Amino acid sequence: MKDSTEVTNALREKYGYKLKGVGPITYHLGSDYKRDPDGTFHVSAESYIDKMVESYERTFGVTPKGFSSPLENNNHPELDSSEELETGEITLFQYHIGGLRWCVTLGRFDIATAVMTMSRYQVSPHKGHLKRTKRMIGYLRKFKSGSIRVRTGIPDYSYLGKSPEYDWMNSVYGDVSEEVPNAPAPLGKTVMTTMYVDANLYHDWTTGRAVTGTLHFLNGTPIDWFSKRQNTVETATYGSEFVAARIATNQVIDLQLTLQYLGVPVSDKSYMFGDNKSVVTSSTIPHFKLNKRHNALSYDWVRKAIAAKIIDFLHIDGKTNPADVLSKHCGHVDAWPHLKWFLFWQGSPPE
Repeated sequence: MKDSTEVTNALREKYGYKLKGVGPITYHLGSDYKRDPDGTFHVSAESYIDKMVESYERTFGVTPKGFSSPLENNNHPELDSSEELETGEITLFQYHIGGLRWCVTLGRFDIATAVMTMSRYQVSPHKGHLKRTKRMIGYLRKFKSGSIRVRTGIPDYSYLGKSPEYDWMNSVYGDVSEEVPNAPAPLGKTVMTTMYVDANLYHDWTTGRAVTGTLHFLNGTPIDWFSKRQNTVETATYGSEFVAARIATNQVIDLQLTLQYLGVPVSDKSYMFGDNKSVVTSSTIPHFKLNKRHNALSYDWVRKAIAAKIIDFLHIDGKTNPADVLSKHCGHVDAWPHLKWFLFWQGSPPE
């Protein structure tokens, strides 16, 4: 509401209710709600992390050591050969995983890949796995100020130049267009959706499966993140990146549809950024031919969305792709350039 005091005053004065916590929100379900000195609104998990650290200190009698990354660079917990945990330690490991998962839900997408990886071992974890979750808690303690900041300005992608216009009429897609849902008339200011996508081939050395990582923005605000092992085993980076692009395309179509049903005016096109130039090229050029048949469904789905002008798929350098932190275990040097802008920079980011 524009003026929520109208309702709270009526509940107090007219109906005699005793209300608590009716002022500006400051805390809810582990999330802290604050503003930067310049007024930028942000949501963090600081209070929840403090509780995790307190629990750690009660359990182990020491403060968790601070680390600069959730897991070591290119870590492989699936190769851990240490002893299996006893029953009580297994419960503790599961407790750690539960708390870390909630931190991801509260906005700490910087630990999402590590949490996804470690969640596999809840039935029969090893001592090395527990050591890793302790490291992750230590990382959160050291970097507990990470926050999702609400930035409503529409990104300016004019520096990218104009994307090439291709005629898809003579392709198998013909005059394809986005299906318009029977949604309410949009109201308010237009929002733009942006996504970054990445895949990490052979992430799991025991199964050979890659990991998909996606990061979605509404205007300048991160609103959704995804890190998951792929269901298929790909033998080349091209295949794993195409699977990731198909997953990201599905996600952005779903996000746009949700916004439309909520009556939110959505910009005509979404921007999707990936760092595999071969995948971007073969997706965006109508006459390109696929040489690997088992990638055909992912290939077709992404190209159909591009032909319908639902998304604009663009290539960026891998060093500037923030989805990297959602597809692999990055060391601090590699992850920090992304995280400092999206989780730790106070106020409006630099131009």
